[in-house]
Amino acid sequence: MTQAYTLSVSKFNNIVKDIFNSEELLHNIKIVGEVFGISLSKTSVYFSLKDEESSLPCVAFYSGIMQDVKEGDMVVVTGSPNFYAKSGRFNFVVNKVEPFGLGLLYQNFLLMKEKLEKEGLFDPAHKKPMPAVIKRIGVVTSKDGAVIQDIRNVCWRRNRATDIVLYDTKVQGNDAEKEIVDGINFFSDYDKVDVVIVARGGGSLEDLSAYNTEIVARATYACKKPIISAVGHETDFTIIDFVSDLRAPTPSAAAELLTKDTTQSYASLQKDTSRLSRLIDTYIADQNMQFTNDINLLISYVDDIVQDKKDMLQKVVLKMSSKIELLAQKAESDFKLKLAHLNKHNPLDILALGYAKIEQDGKAKSKLAELDLNKPFDVNFADGVVVAKGEKK
Repeated sequence: MTQAYTLSVSKFNNIVKDIFNSEELLHNIKIVGEVFGISLSKTSVYFSLKDEESSLPCVAFYSGIMQDVKEGDMVVVTGSPNFYAKSGRFNFVVNKVEPFGLGLLYQNFLLMKEKLEKEGLFDPAHKKPMPAVIKRIGVVTSKDGAVIQDIRNVCWRRNRATDIVLYDTKVQGNDAEKEIVDGINFFSDYDKVDVVIVARGGGSLEDLSAYNTEIVARATYACKKPIISAVGHETDFTIIDFVSDLRAPTPSAAAELLTKDTTQSYASLQKDTSRLSRLIDTYIADQNMQFTNDINLLISYVDDIVQDKKDMLQKVVLKMSSKIELLAQKAESDFKLKLAHLNKHNPLDILALGYAKIEQDGKAKSKLAELDLNKPFDVNFADGVVVAKGEKK
C-alpha cells in the first residue's frame, strides 16, 4: 500500500491556486445566475450567484459594475475563478455584469431556433461523425483575434503534426455572416482539410449575432465536411451550435477535441521505456551476480586445484630435498675419503716427516746420478727451499 504524501497547508493551497491559474478554460468565462447576499466594502462588492442546485461566491473589485444590480436579479457575469492561498478561500472574480433577460435579440434567437429545429436542421441523424484521423483542420475565424492563436497553441502543444488552415473572416459587424458563410463553403469543397472549426471568442448576444443567422445555419447544415462550432464561452449558445456536427464550449476545447495528445503517448512511451530499462537493469544485475558467483566458484575450484598441486609439489620438494641431502652427505663423505687419500700422498705432508725434494732445472731428481753438481739445485723442505751446489759425488 502506497503511503500518502504529507503536505503543509500553504503548500496544498498554493498547488490548488496554481491549478486554477493554469487552466485556460476557466479564464474570462461567463456565468448566469440569480444575485443574492450583496455585501459592500470600501473597494469591493461581495455577493453570490445561485441557480436551482448550487451557489457561487463572487467578488467585484470595482463597485461601479454593480450599481444597478439588486438582490434577486438574473445576471450574466464575466470573470475568472480565484483561490486565495493565504486564507484558503475561493471566489469568482467578476469584471463585467450584464442583465440576463428575454430582449429582442434573444426573442429573435428563440424564433430562429424554433424555425430551424422544425425543419430538421438540428436532427442528430444528419450530424456527421468526426474523422478518426485528423491531419489538417480548417478554421473559419479572424486572423487578428486571439482565437486562432489559442487553437494553434492547443493543437500544436498536443500534436505538432496537426496542420491548421485559416480562412480569415469578420466575427461580428456588418456582413460578418456573409464572410463566415464564404469560409464554410470554401472548406466544404476543399479536399485538403479533414474537419472545420467555426470559432470566435465570447461576447454579448449582439456580439454573437452573426452566428445566429439563417444563412450561417444553412451553410453549416449543407457543409460536406464535419463542422465543430466553438463560438463564445461555455455558457454562450448560438444557432450554429445546434446545427453543427459537434459543439465545443470554447475554441481551445475544440482544438482539444480534434487532436490526440501526443504528450500522453510520449509519457506512455517514456513509462514503458523506463519499465523496460528497469527490467534490463534487473536482468543485468542478476547476470552480474550470477557471473560473480560463477567466477568466485571457479576461483575457489582453481584455488583448490592449485592448493592440491602445491601440496603435491611440496611433497615432491621435500622428497627431492631429502634425496639431495642424502646425496650431498654421501658426496661429502666420498670427498673426505678422497681428500684423506690425497693428503696421504701430499708431498708437503711427506716432506713434513723429514724428507726433502731435490729439483734441478725444474725437474725432480730422485737419484744422485741424475744430479749435475756443477749446477745449482733446489732442496725443497716442508717449510721452504734451499739453493745448494754440490762439491763431489
